[in-house]
Amino acid sequence: MFLAADAPPPPIPHTGGLLTLIDGTAGLLTVAALGIALLLVLIIKVRLQPFVALLAVSIAVGLAAGLSVTELFGTVQKSAAVSVIESGMGGILGHVAIIIGLGTMLGAILEVSGGAEVLSSRLLNLFGEKRAPLAMGLTGLIFGIPVFFDVGIFVLAPIVYAAAKRSGKSIILYAMPLLAGLSMTHAFLPPHPGPVAAAGLFDVSLGWVILMGIVVGIPAVIAAWAYAAWIGKRLFVEVPQDMLEAAEDAKAAVAAEQAAAGRQPQEAPVALGTVLAIIGTPLVLILAATFSSIALEESTLRSVVEFFGNPFVALTIALVMAYWLLGIRRGWSRKSLESVSTQSLKPVGNILLVVGAGGVFGAVLKASGVAQALSDTFNDVGLPIIVLAYLISLVLRVAQGSATVAIVTTAGIVLPLVENGGHSQAFLALVIMAISAGSIFASHVNDGGFWIVAKYFGISERDTLKSWTVLESVLSVAGFAVAAALSLVV
Repeated sequence: MFLAADAPPPPIPHTGGLLTLIDGTAGLLTVAALGIALLLVLIIKVRLQPFVALLAVSIAVGLAAGLSVTELFGTVQKSAAVSVIESGMGGILGHVAIIIGLGTMLGAILEVSGGAEVLSSRLLNLFGEKRAPLAMGLTGLIFGIPVFFDVGIFVLAPIVYAAAKRSGKSIILYAMPLLAGLSMTHAFLPPHPGPVAAAGLFDVSLGWVILMGIVVGIPAVIAAWAYAAWIGKRLFVEVPQDMLEAAEDAKAAVAAEQAAAGRQPQEAPVALGTVLAIIGTPLVLILAATFSSIALEESTLRSVVEFFGNPFVALTIALVMAYWLLGIRRGWSRKSLESVSTQSLKPVGNILLVVGAGGVFGAVLKASGVAQALSDTFNDVGLPIIVLAYLISLVLRVAQGSATVAIVTTAGIVLPLVENGGHSQAFLALVIMAISAGSIFASHVNDGGFWIVAKYFGISERDTLKSWTVLESVLSVAGFAVAAALSLVV
């Protein structure tokens, strides 16, 4: 239903749903409220997998709001009409799946090749011991662009252990800036699932999402770094010895695997310029394509720039660069490259299913008329769209913990507010930034990221709430403040 290239079709006329409860705006709003409440109960209390919960709630909301079984699921004969569930799932995944898949493989090659260690060590040497926390923050910011948040922690945590052990200071002083950088890129920048999914639903160019993600994210992460520096001097946490030993064991295991393969890669470290070139190439190409549509008339040059700046093409180029520069040229076998790429895609299935189910939820809200009822009600409230987007995302995030669920659910609710408003791509990208900012507010015990941070860095639950939870809230509020301010002038 929400294919990036096509305008969404008008709502499907109801034929009297199986479980129609009440008619009119009040009834539809009641269905929406009960649907969201049910979603939270299924995820929080029942502990149902978010994909299953979103799908179940989408079906329940559709039937209760008046959609027929045929409208929801199609017919056995599969006529030309596409069901709401199929269009919702296919529309969003057609835009998101390729980008997430390519970005995941790119991140895996950078990770396994040692690119992260080279990046962090060079930055540590450049900034010196006194500014090591800033170097860790920049490492998270740069390496977090192609790498998922939790993977970034797993890869970079040993570097944090080493820096904290060498200085004798609290591990929080080094971990929090790193986490702020990783979290900023995960929330605001493609190819991460949240902003990519929202861009697909809102039909916004990824170039604008990247640009606004940088403009909004940089001030936000600076504010988070300031808090990290403050709290790092007030909470002392020693380096967890068991994790330090595990990091050394992992390095030894990798070396043993390489020796057993019988083909030793080059011992020379990866060049920093190579890592930066691979990470920066897709960003530059996508941004160039976005601005060529504004600055250039229709021409062969513009077509070429837009071709190479298509996200699918740009990420493929970056991945091929990584295969050659970090793999083949340094002694990797083609089998090793294939193995690393394949292994990296295993965790992606869950993310794609959740994003797809979020697309189904949005499609059901639109087709049933619930989204329009929500839109009319929110318009009557009088709050700016960008404020509503942030608040809805924030509430969903705090209630159920998953940033991805908060983003895709909020995008489906907010879409009717912006769909026919004639808003610019820049403004819509800022709405996406507000949704993304809300989705990272106050990470606490119902968020898997909270426990990864606590256990990986040996921080007690109480101190994790004081450090990580507040850090995420600072990042969220600062990001939203910048997005809201910019929305007044674009």
